[in-house]
Amino acid sequence: MTLAGCGSGDGPGAAAPAGSAADLDAALEEGGELTYWTWTPSGEAQAEAFMEEYPNVTVTVVNAGTATEEYTKLQNAIKAGSGAPDVAQIEYYALQQFVLSESLLDLSGYGFGDLEDTYTASTWSAVTGGDAIYGLPQDSGPMVLLYNQEIFDQFGLAVPTTWDEYVAAGEKLHAADPTKYITNDAGDPGFAQPLIWQAGGRPYQTDGTTVTVNLQDEGTKLWADTWNQLLEPGLLADIPTWSDDWWKALSDGTVATIVSGAWMPGIMEGSVPDGAGKWRVAPLPSYDGSAITAENGGSAQSVIKQSENPALAAAFLRWLNSSEESVNVFLENGGFPSTTAQLNSPEFLAEAPEYFGGQQINQVLVDASKNVATGWQYLPYQVYANSVFPDTVGTAYTASSDLNAGLQAWQEQIVSYGDSQGFSVNK
Repeated sequence: MTLAGCGSGDGPGAAAPAGSAADLDAALEEGGELTYWTWTPSGEAQAEAFMEEYPNVTVTVVNAGTATEEYTKLQNAIKAGSGAPDVAQIEYYALQQFVLSESLLDLSGYGFGDLEDTYTASTWSAVTGGDAIYGLPQDSGPMVLLYNQEIFDQFGLAVPTTWDEYVAAGEKLHAADPTKYITNDAGDPGFAQPLIWQAGGRPYQTDGTTVTVNLQDEGTKLWADTWNQLLEPGLLADIPTWSDDWWKALSDGTVATIVSGAWMPGIMEGSVPDGAGKWRVAPLPSYDGSAITAENGGSAQSVIKQSENPALAAAFLRWLNSSEESVNVFLENGGFPSTTAQLNSPEFLAEAPEYFGGQQINQVLVDASKNVATGWQYLPYQVYANSVFPDTVGTAYTASSDLNAGLQAWQEQIVSYGDSQGFSVNK
């Protein structure tokens, strides 16, 4: 995806509409037609619930693909001047690209600032820039550790609280049974960057069109040097996440832990039935035993500037990501919320799914959401950067060699691309 750099440190985008929350209510009364692009499993059910409450509005839900596939189609429609949806799902890491191309409507003029306390601090900061609001958070992904209790018991492994303990557990497990691994990692930027975030790395800094990239800062090197202890000796299963082999490895005990966002337990229940009763959830290991973690994944919904009915689109978005009815539909489909009301709900915290041995896993997940490290930024062209990760850092995975060398190669490509797109990139 090619996006020209533009704007200021406060974040560009379409000017805030001259309106108010009352205008949204009026738009709902008048009605109209909207198109909503999403891949979330709850999308259709949420739209149906909305149309039942607001019968004058018709919402057409389109799955335009996930992640980069959708972003490419969305950018093409924006560039063509037609064909874009009114509302689109955009992951937090990609949001800034559409902000900088002035493709998203600033929702602050509709009173969306009053919703700030509805969401966790980390997700709200992901959709705002200065006084502008470019979307509403849908879910969050504070990182946790999922582990196979059966495998841990079989091999006498203690649940690690530090990364040193995690590495030691990986060594012990693989030495006892070379067919088993503490986790898998075939090289994934969506996995590496949140772990860099947790380690204290802040490799990207953006101020308008000025970008600084340093993939050898102290925190990034801390992650790489730690992960090298698993990668170089062959202690990581070379299995791509989401592949058929990965699901099999989770089912048969080949992979003993998953380092992932808080949305993963819901996916496990539906996708790894043979793991029922075996898996548990724990806080993510840290470098000093503290509760500090990071966000892995998560999405917002935004109103696309091209919308012919921005007030109606904003009204739908307000309902979609802040109404109790809509959020409950999202939860019923296995989502992990970004809304503080649900996260603090006694009923939500008390849930004890049989799949996880009756553990009250939401207590662990919610605690993680309160301990996300601050100060992380993504690149304003992160989608491109992620696309070249396999050709740079990925070579270290293939060769089981030093990740630092791969990170430096990745940085060179990131800097070169940014310069070619009109950014001023420092390193």
